[in-house]
Amino acid sequence: MENEVFKSDEFRKKLYLSKFEFFDGDEFITFNIVDVNTDRNQITVAVTNQGKISVITYDLITDDDGKLYFEYGHFYERVAIDDFEEVE
Repeated sequence: MENEVFKSDEFRKKLYLSKFEFFDGDEFITFNIVDVNTDRNQITVAVTNQGKISVITYDLITDDDGKLYFEYGHFYERVAIDDFEEVE
C-alpha cells in the first residue's frame, strides 16, 4: 500500500531537517531527517549521539494504524516520523 501524501514534494520538504530527541536511558540522541526515499521505503537521518554525528539510512516500516516509523538501537526502539518537529 502506498501513501500518496507521503510521496508529495511538499511533505518531503516539510520533513527536511526536522528534529526528534530520544532519551536512551543515559543520553539524549538527536535525529534530523536528511532524506526520505519513498521508492525504496527508506529514511536517512543525521544521528547526534554523545557529540558524534553519523548519517544513517533506516528502513521505514508502517504500523497497523498506517503510521511510519523506523527502529533504532539494540532494543529496536520505534522512532515515529510523526514525532519529528519542524526546525525553523
